Amino acid sequence: KFSGSIQPNFSMATRLQFENNCEVGVFSKLTNAYCLVAIGGSENFYSTFETELADQIPVVKTSIAGTRIIGRLCAGNKNGLLVPHNTTDQELQHLRNSLPDSVVVQ
Repeated sequence: KFSGSIQPNFSMATRLQFENNCEVGVFSKLTNAYCLVAIGGSENFYSTFETELADQIPVVKTSIAGTRIIGRLCAGNKNGLLVPHNTTDQELQHLRNSLPDSVVVQ
């Protein structure tokens, strides 16, 4: 479990892409309590999030419903994360283990 502060104080404006695709919101989900990034991206994609955010909030590499379009398949905030019904049990467990205890995953 992530034990860092859930009140991040960061300001970030960075250009990046996921496998030559500039739609980074399709492949990531950022809230004030956690950051989800799709598996299978370049190390540069991950390191950008980790460098800027990992000291403040957990950065979790994951898939949702077996896909990498996690930003389009979930909705969340500091209190919870909603995922589609076809999210696998393994993905749910990974998210629950990786996100702060205060975040309810359903």
